[in-house]
Amino acid sequence: MLKAEILENLREITPEEEEILKGQASIDRNIYMQGKRNIVNSKKLLESGKLITMRKHTRFINFPEHTHDYVELVYMCEGVTTHIVDGKEIILKKGELLFLGQSANHSILRAEKEDIAVNFIILPHFFADTLSDIDDESPLKSFLIDCLCGNSKGNNYLHYKVSNITEIQNLAENLLLTVIGQAPNKRKQSQMTMELLFMQLLANTESLVAETREDEAVLKILNYVETNYVSGSLTEIAEELHYDISWLSREILRKTGKTYTKLIQEKRLSQAAFLLKNTNGKISDISNAVGYENISYFHRKFAESFNMSPREYRLSSRQLN
Repeated sequence: MLKAEILENLREITPEEEEILKGQASIDRNIYMQGKRNIVNSKKLLESGKLITMRKHTRFINFPEHTHDYVELVYMCEGVTTHIVDGKEIILKKGELLFLGQSANHSILRAEKEDIAVNFIILPHFFADTLSDIDDESPLKSFLIDCLCGNSKGNNYLHYKVSNITEIQNLAENLLLTVIGQAPNKRKQSQMTMELLFMQLLANTESLVAETREDEAVLKILNYVETNYVSGSLTEIAEELHYDISWLSREILRKTGKTYTKLIQEKRLSQAAFLLKNTNGKISDISNAVGYENISYFHRKFAESFNMSPREYRLSSRQLN
């Protein structure tokens, strides 16, 4: 929960909001946009050289439909806001997070005085640096990165209902304090905090809201792959979830750009790379541990993915450390 003094500061009426309360009928486009295109421009909101900043959401007026040339993270501090994203209504409540990719068509209905939201304006490069530090190259992580950077085959947004997860709430508050603070190493601190936040979100994927049956199915498959990459099968999970296997295969490919077999293979090889780097286990044992009984096939697939043999990968990763 945000400290009382932070909330009190965020409740204050800004000069922009004062003009709206005096009768200004629409947002001041000069604050957000260049020219006539409805694209909120990062150069208007971010100081030169910065990758991330924070801005309180403007209340007392509807914010018209727009896109961004950056990634936006909305954190609901208090109250509620109603967002229309790609034609879908999303009600964001206290403690919830909404990530918006660059391709998202976004508008916001009027918020009142007690509806306090903060918008983190983040250049995609910031996420690339942050997420590259997370070792686990999971299919779910790839899905999130693609969604945030505008490459997703599915939704352009991610809605997390995480108000009851203390660790995520603490990290969101820490990110807010870091971004508005004046620490000399602010950029590194904010990247580390965002990395921890993403790790928590990846560990709590059940809090990610699926807006459609198709989204729900693909999220369940991605979660299934995370824990069943050794021996799981598409037939098994399709029967368990009561999905037609042909329909499910098509949706996985449509939403992720990859087949179920490819997702399993990526997860197995990612886990193998982790074990090669962090354990002294025999390569044959690691091959078996991640689901490859045929050691020759494992060597071939690993080399295709990493451009080196498992042994070479182990040696190179340890030299780097």
